[in-house]
Amino acid sequence: MKITQKLFGKTGKGQEATLYTISNNNGMKVTFTDYGANIVSIIVPDAQGNMADVALGFENLTGYEENKPYFGALIGRHSNRIAGAKFELNGKIYELDKNDGENNLHGGYTGYHKFIYDTEIYQEEDIISIEFSRLSPHMEQGFPGNLDISVTYSLTESNELVIEYHAVSDRDTIVNLTNHTYFNLAGHNAGSILDHKVWIKANQFTPTSDDLIPTGELWDVTGTPMDFRTLKSIRQDIDADYKPLLQAGGYDHNYVLDITGGEVEKVSEVVEETSGRRMEIYTDMPGMQIYTGNMIEPVEHCKGGATYQKRDGVCFETQYFPNSCNTKSFPSCVLKAGKEYDSVTIYKFSWK
Repeated sequence: MKITQKLFGKTGKGQEATLYTISNNNGMKVTFTDYGANIVSIIVPDAQGNMADVALGFENLTGYEENKPYFGALIGRHSNRIAGAKFELNGKIYELDKNDGENNLHGGYTGYHKFIYDTEIYQEEDIISIEFSRLSPHMEQGFPGNLDISVTYSLTESNELVIEYHAVSDRDTIVNLTNHTYFNLAGHNAGSILDHKVWIKANQFTPTSDDLIPTGELWDVTGTPMDFRTLKSIRQDIDADYKPLLQAGGYDHNYVLDITGGEVEKVSEVVEETSGRRMEIYTDMPGMQIYTGNMIEPVEHCKGGATYQKRDGVCFETQYFPNSCNTKSFPSCVLKAGKEYDSVTIYKFSWK
């Protein structure tokens, strides 16, 4: 295994950004940048040994400074939506950015993917890890507490991209970290992901209002287009006449993962039959958002000169449920002062 690095350019503020590429002995390569702790590319062989980048992204640093679709982004302090862009904690109401209608989305206007991170590299024989860390100061984005955050990306010889999130706050706060990589296992520039087949270990999902805020209910997937308990193509039901799909313009829903909790377990699998590529997803988080890129407007200046369109990528965002800070029946995203936030998500790749 090896790791290389090179200059990615300078931000609009004049800060230098670096690209780091970790390679294993099976031909898999993953590239990250210390700007935003973003995943820039994931290069994986297909069944014939042909290489392709399976993560949507931009050609240069300027694209990541804008990055409206959140390609490859580290999301924080709170991923997904918070109703009314506010929450109450210890009797105090905290007001957040209204960057998604009347709601808060992915932390606000200045997300965690818009900062330069400190970097540490750890190298062993069969795994290389890169840790990105920074201090998110008290009231950044409107959230209380000085939060020491780190995200560690590792590539293994088993073709696993391991993401470990860690955070500690000096005050009670809320934390819900995830990654927003858009996957296309046929290749980032291969077009629609509708023929990808997906399996999700979930008996329920969280239905939403029209502005995609969970109602607080848990609906059974049985007999609905939301059921991915048997491997099926995204195309099969995405345009069904079913209210949750009509509200979101496709899949953009949190699944209640059927896991024991506390341990990292397999929760999903994605198959692209033409290339033979397969991705398994493991996590210890209670929820996972599947988002089929319904709101991708044509995005230009992407890698290799590509222009991405609606449904050209699919996200699998492990998380606490959206708006859990305002929904007592949901697993809590509250992080008590001095306590540690730890979670792990693994994307494991194979090809046949």
